Amino acid sequence: MKVIAEPGVPEVVIIRTFAAPKELLFRAYTEADLVKRWLGPAGLELIVNQLDPRHGGRWRWTHYDGDGKGYVFHGLYHGDPTPERIVQTYEFDQAPGTVYLNLITFDEADGVTTLTQKTVFFAVEDRDLYVDGGMERGIRASMRQLENLVTELAEEAHS
Repeated sequence: MKVIAEPGVPEVVIIRTFAAPKELLFRAYTEADLVKRWLGPAGLELIVNQLDPRHGGRWRWTHYDGDGKGYVFHGLYHGDPTPERIVQTYEFDQAPGTVYLNLITFDEADGVTTLTQKTVFFAVEDRDLYVDGGMERGIRASMRQLENLVTELAEEAHS
């Protein structure tokens, strides 16, 4: 997995390949019962409060730590999500008004899908807070869990 966060650029790019078709990755991003199986660091419980993957649809989820403290994230979809791309805004309730834009693409070749997530911020300072807040640790954990999930889904599809 590559995480690119160039100094002074209000963007983070994550690139990760999966030995799975793009349709499985798309499902993992757009079906609530699958999202809760991979998204977020281990040790946090994820509740998908809302997931409406269509143009103008909203998504909202809450991560709970061991003490029951909730961390809420939410946003809107822009354009209809497809197995090729998802465009959505993203906001963390503990930083209201700090909104960023995610473009997630799924490019498949020979059964291997490259997921690219470009996250664009309004200011470099917002990007720096995101990076300094442990983003990479959470992304790496999520991508490992996502790999396990799509591997399991692919095996189920072949059995």
